[in-house]
Amino acid sequence: MSQPARIAVLASGGGRSFENLAELAASGELDVRIELVVSDRRDIGVLERAERWQVDRLVLPYREHRDTFSDEVFVELERRGVDLVVLAGFLRLLVVPAAWLGRVINIHPSLLPAFGGQGFYGDRVHRAVLERGVQFTGCTVHFVDNEYDQGPIILQRCVEVLPDDDVESLASRVFDQEKLALPEAIRRVLSGSVATPYGT
Repeated sequence: MSQPARIAVLASGGGRSFENLAELAASGELDVRIELVVSDRRDIGVLERAERWQVDRLVLPYREHRDTFSDEVFVELERRGVDLVVLAGFLRLLVVPAAWLGRVINIHPSLLPAFGGQGFYGDRVHRAVLERGVQFTGCTVHFVDNEYDQGPIILQRCVEVLPDDDVESLASRVFDQEKLALPEAIRRVLSGSVATPYGT
């Protein structure tokens, strides 16, 4: 019987996506072990959730580790034998070593390339969607390279923008799709069914 793949989750906020993955792993619906949660901030929800799930936590406050943050993260991931890194509400630019390209993914709350890039995260994305008046939005899971929201797309899920939507209602429906998209993307990457341009 094969061992579950080891994943690490990087997050900067409440940790709802982490908890969704933890629940799926616990139920056997997702064949992974969450080895580590990494955060760039102290005293945030994802750390409390990780503690409840008895998942190890690594906190590297960004202001104190700005010049070495990415290096420190990947040293720890290598030490722990992590197979795949999942960015889930992580707000920093992670510099990915060449050996890890194709093994780091991110979920973004829009249909990239629309409403992506530095400064577009969380409710800022949904507010921009509503202000622009687009009819459809959704979420994207993509490979991480060394630019914000630029890596090759793994999958997308779409939602209709309704006439009476506000930021909260739209965010809720998009997150419902994120809960499906992220685990499916993890399955695809770990199974090798997704081609990457990185030679992995």
